[in-house]
Amino acid sequence: MVLADTPEREREALCTADVAAGEGVAVEQHLDAAESLRLFAGVYAGTGHLDLDAFEAADVAVTNASGVHGPNVSEYVAGALVSMARDFRRATRQQDRREWRAYRTRELYDSTVTVVGLGAIGTAVVEGLEPFGVETLGVRYTPEKGGPTDEVFGFDELHDALARTDHLVLACPLTDATEGLIDRTALRTLPPDATLVNVARGPVVDTDDLVYALRWNRIRGAFLDVTDPEPLPEDHPLWGLDDVRITPHNAGHTPRYFDRVAEMLAGNVARLASADGDVPELENRVV
Repeated sequence: MVLADTPEREREALCTADVAAGEGVAVEQHLDAAESLRLFAGVYAGTGHLDLDAFEAADVAVTNASGVHGPNVSEYVAGALVSMARDFRRATRQQDRREWRAYRTRELYDSTVTVVGLGAIGTAVVEGLEPFGVETLGVRYTPEKGGPTDEVFGFDELHDALARTDHLVLACPLTDATEGLIDRTALRTLPPDATLVNVARGPVVDTDDLVYALRWNRIRGAFLDVTDPEPLPEDHPLWGLDDVRITPHNAGHTPRYFDRVAEMLAGNVARLASADGDVPELENRVV
């Protein structure tokens, strides 16, 4: 096995390697020399930077690191929802003023959480919310596949789900179908006490429409790990809204990232070692 992060030595090493791991661009450039290569294990969830057809033509399986962010993003979402339900922002303000005054809060328990996107991240989010006793609605491209939520809706049924939503979590990829998905119409469909958590991509939400909804109390609050634009300019109105919490696209940060990638890789290497001839079923295989 060879790690694919030293381009100057890649070609020579790939002549005998059966497994390579890394970003993949250097490996792709030397596929002609990789006569023994059976598996390239990408260390990112996405593979859009690779020519997957080239790997397929070379008869090299490709896997990604989908799911590596599941536990940490799930924690982020649970923390955001609890923070908004218990109104920790008010506690912070009162602490800054050294003010001891009781205030009303809400419960996450028995609320309805809608998760848009039921891939590895969305599934982890739903699983992480199980202890809180919430009802879950899922929205995905292919509702016939089902999912981990109590109910599953297609994108054409989005507004049916939004109308029943207490907390909306966005965990979908950015595509032509999801860009601007949460616009003024969608935000009007949400109940006025609803909250929004975005751990997807900034452009999934129409920022101007979100600002409008927050200013006019059309929704109760938002936790945004991603924004559009990103980074968010210092003079952007989102910074000045008291019912918004913004984090710098780090919901996916974890000190265990490469531990999890290595665990996936070790499992797939073991599957390769035990297979006779053909490449076996591999975790996260994309080619």
